[in-house]
Amino acid sequence: MPTPRASTRRLIAEVLHPRNWRADRGPASPQIVTHPGVVLGAGARVDAFVVLGEPPSGGSQGAAALRIGRNARLRSHTVIYGGSLIGDNLQTGHGVLVREAATIGDDVSIGSHSVVEHHVTIGNRVRIHSNAFIPEFSVLEEGSWVGPNAVFTNARYPLNPTTKNELAGPHLRPAAKIGANATLLPGVVIGRNALVGAGSVVTRDVPDDAIVAGNPARVIGSVLDVPAYAGDRAASKKGSSRVRPARRS
Repeated sequence: MPTPRASTRRLIAEVLHPRNWRADRGPASPQIVTHPGVVLGAGARVDAFVVLGEPPSGGSQGAAALRIGRNARLRSHTVIYGGSLIGDNLQTGHGVLVREAATIGDDVSIGSHSVVEHHVTIGNRVRIHSNAFIPEFSVLEEGSWVGPNAVFTNARYPLNPTTKNELAGPHLRPAAKIGANATLLPGVVIGRNALVGAGSVVTRDVPDDAIVAGNPARVIGSVLDVPAYAGDRAASKKGSSRVRPARRS
């Protein structure tokens, strides 16, 4: 196996050297950019080439504070803009982008090369896999799950004169699950514990506990009938109506 180039070895040694680690901030490597106004909780581990507190477009450095809780694990080339409030135990993959004015809870994981746009709300224990796109004004409630390459949208009629005033991202209710390569249209609500099948195109709201699939996505079953989701059965609201599959035309 070939050995790393001398420059790479020097960079690795610099990042890992004990003098570049502080108990409250993680590594103080020169390859990490920390803008004014960043508060990083104790126990953080930050890789090289991470940017924290990037000013929003038109903003000045430090004008929008960034607060990240304890025990964050931020992998290389993560960029988190200023103006967000993030809880404990955040984990990012490589090349993650989180824009300004985001509110993110505890124990959230965002996979490599995923993009979270501004004014997004993410609850506790949300898992976003790699290469996902979460646009402005999306809401992901606690325990929801987003598969790789999922695309959320927020502009019903792109490039019309009032688009910017009408943006509405999807809303995932608690424990909603979005399969790989699924596309969610603007403003759709995915119900509590619902499951969206891989590759689906969701054009309308999905009921609690429903399984939907296809283009456009239709109800094909209920998670209450899937043994693997026995826990969801207990979590479902008492008295909620059972979901029935759509009739085939």
